[in-house]
Amino acid sequence: MRLLIVKTSSMGDVVHALPVVTDVLRQFPQAQIDWLVEAPFAAIPQLNPGVQRVLPMAWRKWRGQLLKRTTWRAMAALKAELQREPYDLVLDLQGLLKSALWARQAAGPVAGYDRASLREPAAAWAYQRTAAVPRELHAVQRCRLLAAAHLGYAPPHTSPDFGLRAPTGGWQPRMPYAVIIPNASRREKLWPERSWVAVGQRLRERGWLPVVLWGREAEQTLAERIAAGCDGDVPPFLKVGEMASVLSGAQQVVGLDTGFTHLAAAFGRPTVGIYCDHAPGLAGITGAGPVASIGGKGQVPAKKDVLALLEAQIQPLGGVPGAV
Repeated sequence: MRLLIVKTSSMGDVVHALPVVTDVLRQFPQAQIDWLVEAPFAAIPQLNPGVQRVLPMAWRKWRGQLLKRTTWRAMAALKAELQREPYDLVLDLQGLLKSALWARQAAGPVAGYDRASLREPAAAWAYQRTAAVPRELHAVQRCRLLAAAHLGYAPPHTSPDFGLRAPTGGWQPRMPYAVIIPNASRREKLWPERSWVAVGQRLRERGWLPVVLWGREAEQTLAERIAAGCDGDVPPFLKVGEMASVLSGAQQVVGLDTGFTHLAAAFGRPTVGIYCDHAPGLAGITGAGPVASIGGKGQVPAKKDVLALLEAQIQPLGGVPGAV
């Protein structure tokens, strides 16, 4: 069986779809699974050895340059790749009009959510096959149930297995470490700097080096201030795969609701996720290790409450620094 998964963005959403690969391969061990994804997030499905081919796209760039000939050439090249060999099923786990239209470019029947299950009901018109999945479920479970419905196996009741293989090499801290992720794409998601310093200080007391991650130049200054306040460290600029390597080796992670925080949990790291812009319910931190989500729409979590969640994850680890 040849299956194309369409889950293009954003990073956290791509992470949430990864357990589908494990589920499908348990039912169809010989399946070939390809993945269509926005280029900046292509490294995420590449971390799963069950994905044979990752097809990067640049729709976020192309949609603003539709009058350029180079844009149409790039889109035509991607369409040719999508039609190079027929798929037995093209599964749109994104459920948006843009993802549905790109799914239709592939050679194969397109399947997705029915109209009642979609945030953008018009997307259902692009599907040859639809299935109902309750909208009030967590994003991970919705993806898993949709795949089961269209591929004809029983809905999975096991814990989600993200199937990630940690990359090796690249920048690594000099001692056992914990990771802090204080930056986000929108200001509404941010948490007070002094509270991050308090988190870093507690991690230092535990015997771990606080490593403060950043992704854009404007975020580096904040990371450096937080690290200075807790005797931590700030890595150089890291690509997505290099970030994944650091996250996979962390003893503890505390981060905002960002793709990297979700990725840390998917690696099984003890993770606390801080939500300041929306409720975590349908996209809360999920993983095999101890995980916790706190906050909500307009509800900036108090420092003491975050530290309490952190303490609950630290204490079971015992008194040996670096133990997991």
